[in-house]
Amino acid sequence: MSQPAMSRFKRIDARQLLARGEEPLPVIQARVQALKPDEGLIVVAPFLPSPLIEALGSQGFTPKCERGQDGEWIVYFWRAGA
Repeated sequence: MSQPAMSRFKRIDARQLLARGEEPLPVIQARVQALKPDEGLIVVAPFLPSPLIEALGSQGFTPKCERGQDGEWIVYFWRAGA
């Protein structure tokens, strides 16, 4: 499957979770598991979340990474072949 329409992406800002002292991985994993086949997830992070990219890649998700205007990383995930 190609990348879903942008309107089908949910968004989570890991920077806010980290600022509150929360671990973002469990929150992100829960959001990913709740995605419908035609939905994707946008993760905004203060650093390139390489372990997350690898973990979700092994679960069948395709990543697309962009650098934001303020230096943050914006990573899009969607199910490959869904």
